[in-house]
Amino acid sequence: MDDQSRVDWRPWGEAAFVEAERSDRPLLLSLTATWCDHCHEMDRETYAVESIARTIEERFVPVRVDVDRRPRVRDRYNMGGFPSTVFLSPDGSLLTGAGYLGPDGMEQVVERVGTMWDEEGREAGRIPRALAGEEPPSGELSEAIETGMLVALTDAYDEVVGGWGDGPKFPLPEALEFALARDRSMATRSLDAVSANLLDDHEGGFHRFAGEPDWSGLRHEKLLDTNAALVRAFSNAYLATGREEYRLPAERTIEYLTTTLWTGDAFAASQAPGDPEAYTAAATDREAATEPPVDRTVLAGPNALAVEALLTYGAYTDDERARQYAERALDTIRESLLDGGEVVRYREPTREGGHDGGEADPPPWRTDTESPRLLLADQAQVCRALLAARSVLGSDTVAPAREVADRTIEALREGESFLDGPREGEGLLDRPLRPLEGNVWMADACLDLATLAGDDRYREVARETLSAFAGASDRLGPEAAGYAAAVARLTGDRLVIRVGTDAGSDLHRAAFRLADHEKLVVPRADVESDTAVVEYGDRVAEPATTPAELESRVSALFE
Repeated sequence: MDDQSRVDWRPWGEAAFVEAERSDRPLLLSLTATWCDHCHEMDRETYAVESIARTIEERFVPVRVDVDRRPRVRDRYNMGGFPSTVFLSPDGSLLTGAGYLGPDGMEQVVERVGTMWDEEGREAGRIPRALAGEEPPSGELSEAIETGMLVALTDAYDEVVGGWGDGPKFPLPEALEFALARDRSMATRSLDAVSANLLDDHEGGFHRFAGEPDWSGLRHEKLLDTNAALVRAFSNAYLATGREEYRLPAERTIEYLTTTLWTGDAFAASQAPGDPEAYTAAATDREAATEPPVDRTVLAGPNALAVEALLTYGAYTDDERARQYAERALDTIRESLLDGGEVVRYREPTREGGHDGGEADPPPWRTDTESPRLLLADQAQVCRALLAARSVLGSDTVAPAREVADRTIEALREGESFLDGPREGEGLLDRPLRPLEGNVWMADACLDLATLAGDDRYREVARETLSAFAGASDRLGPEAAGYAAAVARLTGDRLVIRVGTDAGSDLHRAAFRLADHEKLVVPRADVESDTAVVEYGDRVAEPATTPAELESRVSALFE
């Protein structure tokens, strides 16, 4: 896609805010994504108009941000989707904002904001409530949180077409996994809907979401993090049911990730939608169609999620290809995106290796010059990937996982919860934001780390983190199912299988195929050699020496 914007975009950074301050002009912040068709359309239809570009340059300081590369900016200024067109005062406070704007709409908004600035100036700026500095409402952790989430899922469940909600249908992988362990019928019906409607049967991979309640109106972009999370969800569904219709979507998506999105040593960030008509064309016509461009930027967090997903699939299926690609991607994270416990958000794309379809270099309007680091979501996901490698492969990755966790606790923990990143940077980046999702991921990582490292300090961090949001648990919907699952793993009896053999032994492989996906398997554990010990809460079963005995021990604990 050729960029046709005539606007001279500045990168997000100090220089743009200094320019706004010195010239007494507001900033026009454009939040975009390489996979976003409407973003490119707005460049062609709006920012390509010479008079509009000239007015923007005269009256504003234009800044462009790639939302995948700078998620903290995205989370503070997102106007409900992309593109987001946001007007800021020189101190970063919010004047007003909108989504997509055509030429007429942009002319009207620019005029209105210009008048607002002339009349009110900096007094017109405001700080979003989420950044007001208030801590989340804390509370007690109890089984009621798990029960309440199941009620929320049931209330929002679409009994006609599957999935949750009466608006656009998102796949909600964590809701699928939560339901798998608690309401199998609701989970499998929703998995069926996701597979039938979002999976690209021809090229592989899942589309991002459906715009209509009946799963129509597909948004055809494919994002690494969405696909990785769905590989894990469908793998866990295969574990729970043993049914091929759940293994096959995971397998097909892994094929997509390891071909189309493979850069040579890691996974690319996303693939753009391409021609909508191609998705309804015959297979032979699709073969001839131009392949949509791939953004080959390597994002740390999504790559870590892909590592965890492929390792999960490999643990259930003995798929060596999945394991090998997971190991290669994890090696890349450790070598080029991990520095002394701090995760670097992204690595620039290159044309070396990997799939050769579509555009490999960043488009000309991408203006980021330096990758952010120490972002909560990335820290948590990389920590989880390192721990998954210990559990599935027996890798010596507990020490680097501890280093990541310790650095995150040291730098991002304020009170009993975590901030999304360091309190520094331009605009509103110095304002505290405590995202539930990132806190849940970090709490989950700490729970596993407590067991794998034998250090209850991490379990206490997890408890305090989850407690920090418990006061709002009765208001959480399906999109926050991961929170309830983490609370259940902390407060309930969690299955832990300690295996006194190396990873890959019959006992180790059998351990992964037992019970549900919320268990934890520990190879090379401190138990008698060639045995496996099953723990469920305070109950500990007699050691098992064969896969059959291990299955019997697990079954007895659940009777």
